[in-house]
Amino acid sequence: MKNVTLADLKAFLLVARHRSFQQAANELGLSRSSLSHAMRGLESQLGVRLLHRTTRSVSLTEEGAALLQRIDPLLNQLDTALDATRFRPQELHGTLRINANEGGARWLLAHVVDGFLQAHPQVVLDIVTEGRLVDIVAEGFDAGVRLAESVPLDMIAVPFGGPLRFIAIASPHYLNNAGVPQSPADLLRHRCIAQRLPSGKRYRWEFVQQGKPLTLNVPGNLCLDNSALMVDAVIKGLGIAYVPEPYAREAINNGLAQQVLSPFSPPIAGLCLYYSGHRQIPATLKAFIAAIREANEAVL
Repeated sequence: MKNVTLADLKAFLLVARHRSFQQAANELGLSRSSLSHAMRGLESQLGVRLLHRTTRSVSLTEEGAALLQRIDPLLNQLDTALDATRFRPQELHGTLRINANEGGARWLLAHVVDGFLQAHPQVVLDIVTEGRLVDIVAEGFDAGVRLAESVPLDMIAVPFGGPLRFIAIASPHYLNNAGVPQSPADLLRHRCIAQRLPSGKRYRWEFVQQGKPLTLNVPGNLCLDNSALMVDAVIKGLGIAYVPEPYAREAINNGLAQQVLSPFSPPIAGLCLYYSGHRQIPATLKAFIAAIREANEAVL
């Protein structure tokens, strides 16, 4: 005669709790007949009747109730001990430093940061935003975030956010007074809100005309170094600005700005998180990359 097993006792416990062979069998992944056969075997091994069975119900005998009272706390303690012993991945901790442009930081805040910090509460996420392109290794960053075209060739890049467009926008009031430009060359007769690059140079607006790149050094007596401020200036009717589309979307949707020269502004490769492949990748960065990829799939 075989000995009583832990599986037998757990099966009895479930039958006793549910007062149902069918529900207990469903939880165990067994057929009802197999479970019933196992309970008859347990009763035979113990030499006592544990369960009263009818076609409609299951109840405990006096001996069954006594057995349940004894084994229930023991099995609970066993489950607790096994759960405490099971392997768990080491909880991540430490600081993850990322150097990002403002647009990249905005996307990460909107789609990644909250979930990542909830999943890894011991991690400090330190995001520094600046326009200049820095040497992330020399300056102690784990990763950087820039447009794909700006990522150094010796870095490993993880794209996110999808393609991006830079678009020319102006307020309806400005366009009513100054007219709507029909080609990039028309901008030379408009007031334009220029952008100052971190290097100190003015950004030359980039378009595509008849399949060829076209750059313009546009006129204008206002120069800013922040895309959000440029959109604010557009809303004030101060001229035409050339900004990443996400910055302009709210103003366009609210009728405060409208896009011009759309056929000349095709999408380009968007944002990337990038890091050096010449040194060991921190576990925190691996987890952050996984969070970016998961968020990117959800958004796109």
